[in-house]
Amino acid sequence: QVQLVESGGGLVQAGGSLRLSCAASGRPFGSYAMGWFRQAPGKEREFVSAISRSGGSTSYADSVKGRFTISRDNAKNTVYLQMNSLKPEDTAVYYCAATVSSPMSTIESRYNHWGQGTQVTVSS
Repeated sequence: QVQLVESGGGLVQAGGSLRLSCAASGRPFGSYAMGWFRQAPGKEREFVSAISRSGGSTSYADSVKGRFTISRDNAKNTVYLQMNSLKPEDTAVYYCAATVSSPMSTIESRYNHWGQGTQVTVSS
């Protein structure tokens, strides 16, 4: 089992930046591929970004490509999501997730473990 705790959310103006962190505890962190998802009010949860166990491969939703960067530090058991050039449509609760059953996935159902989420609000 792994426990995931997100932090770093908050209120920011459009064009600003935030860095989300997700700290993991439990099973060795390097055995998990990690992902970030988000859920806006009244909408389904959607994929944002994913990173492989080693950090050598990443994937992004088209809506965030070029603005968001995912990274991980396996020594610190933490995955990050650097979000730049934020837009009001990025407003959502952001969740990190972990999977041992897939090298890296954009599919929500492939993830076994989820954090509690952190709110990101971007004002116009």
